[in-house]
Amino acid sequence: MTSRSPRGHLRDMLVPGAALLLPGVANALAARVVADQGFAAAFVTGAGIANTFFGVPDIGLVTVSELATHVAAIREIFPGPIVVDADTGFGNAVNMVRTVQMLERAGADALQIEDQVFPKRCGHFDGKAVIGKDEMVAKIKAAVDARSDPEVLIVARTDAIATDGFAAAIDRACAYREAGADIGFVEAPQSPDQIADIPRLLPWPQLINIVLGGRTPELPNRKLKELCFAGVLYANVALQAALRGMQEALAVLRRDGRMGDAATLAASFAERQRLVGKGEFDALERKYRTD
Repeated sequence: MTSRSPRGHLRDMLVPGAALLLPGVANALAARVVADQGFAAAFVTGAGIANTFFGVPDIGLVTVSELATHVAAIREIFPGPIVVDADTGFGNAVNMVRTVQMLERAGADALQIEDQVFPKRCGHFDGKAVIGKDEMVAKIKAAVDARSDPEVLIVARTDAIATDGFAAAIDRACAYREAGADIGFVEAPQSPDQIADIPRLLPWPQLINIVLGGRTPELPNRKLKELCFAGVLYANVALQAALRGMQEALAVLRRDGRMGDAATLAASFAERQRLVGKGEFDALERKYRTD
């Protein structure tokens, strides 16, 4: 008997009713925190990379090579499976082939692709537009054909609720499943009824994306399990919390010229070194010291 690969384990984890929590990571440090907190899997957030790496909004400015570099760094650090936000695949079906190949080599265990026009927008922004259903079907087929490891999951996201309504989004999700997608993802449902209808109408593994301040109401995880969602993205909780923490600490520094008692707003020096594994590097240095 052979053991399951890490990618196979992700397939086993993302089953209807699991409601697997997938916190977003925008860099390797966030991936270390997520692992340290005991999460089994993580989501490489395109919005987070745009915000943290460039300081720009999620409007399609990150390139596939920049994304692949981030995925490789996160893969080296994070021990569990990673789902990667591959946006629109960075072009047409031919571009999709290269995108899948690059991100699979970089270490992605699942790839989320969406049916927005390029340049895409955050799924909870106004002004979204989607490509034709047939064009997206072709892109999904290209993604399925391009993976060298069949255990790499293809997550097909539709943003059509915002443009064409809920029924059209469900229709697209069905077409994407027929094209070979492993996981469904109907972005930005706007009510508890719509949330409940997604796994009821699409009885295969489905993701839901909870964006703090976004368009989808947050339901308890136990409720999402009852509704039979496979995975729950919290794509930018870590990022938003880090931003708030930076603002609060730096406001004290700007106001007082020192941190003083407010140093408790920051992780300690020792905790920072523990998290990044300094002790392991110290051990390596001792092992290979020549003096």
